[in-house]
Amino acid sequence: MAEYLYHTPVMKRECIEGLAIKPSGVYADVTFGGGGHSREILKHLGSQGRLFVFDQDLDAADNVPQDERIVFFRSNFRYFAQFLRLAGCEKIDGIIADLGVSSHHLDVADRGFSFRFDVPLDMRMNQNAGFDAMELVNTYGAESLKKIFLEYGEIKNAWKLAQNIVSYRGAKKIETVGNLIEAAGNCVPKFNENKYLAQMFQSIRIEVNKEIEVLQEFLLRTAGALKPGGRFVIMTYHSLEDRPVKNYLKTGNFQGKEEKDVYGNLISPFELVNRKVIIPSDEELEKNPRSRSAKLRIAERTVY
Repeated sequence: MAEYLYHTPVMKRECIEGLAIKPSGVYADVTFGGGGHSREILKHLGSQGRLFVFDQDLDAADNVPQDERIVFFRSNFRYFAQFLRLAGCEKIDGIIADLGVSSHHLDVADRGFSFRFDVPLDMRMNQNAGFDAMELVNTYGAESLKKIFLEYGEIKNAWKLAQNIVSYRGAKKIETVGNLIEAAGNCVPKFNENKYLAQMFQSIRIEVNKEIEVLQEFLLRTAGALKPGGRFVIMTYHSLEDRPVKNYLKTGNFQGKEEKDVYGNLISPFELVNRKVIIPSDEELEKNPRSRSAKLRIAERTVY
């Protein structure tokens, strides 16, 4: 599967510069996808360098290049540290993570990630997982639905939307994207329909894949997997992802609570490389509009 058909890598140059790649270093791309960032990493590695790549999506395996320096693990990135240890690599030189949903997921109709296609509801990043969007919208109670719409989509009329869905499924099972949109009914504002539906679908996708829980578990393992001076490059696409990333890189916890040693120095597993978040250039936005919400953060492993 051609890389450009799967996903256009965002801020590729900035990511590679942020990794500060050593030719003989060992690196991990924990969100392999179309392999755009990984292919660029391989260009900077020498014959002794190694690259471990991770993706739970079955389709991603088709994008792995034939290169003896690369090892592919079909796994959620929450488990990356365990797989590195199994491969005999306790500490590595760099990690890159590109969060969020890929263009491939949005554009392939039968995956059910987009409201543009009337297909069965799915939204699983891992096609072998049992729990999907169809089960969620047909089994969650109104309170639980309200919670995910409010927290993960910031939908103002979350309670009404939840009630609409529960009422609809009382008469008819919600099986398709069309059913879900029909169930939402008069909750969807006529003047801003696409934004509202995007928020609703984001909420469900995040819950189906436990994205916030997975992200936090992953972040807690990054420091232990990096050598002192190792680089961590991570891109987020909405505030629910960016907030824990920003806080963890700065303070070592998700609340952003600063702890200092006896000398008044901030105790954190990372030192920020870019104090100001990096965003796509105007040129990149023109070529790839889907990059508009991307935020890039780069940090270096400290000796703490």
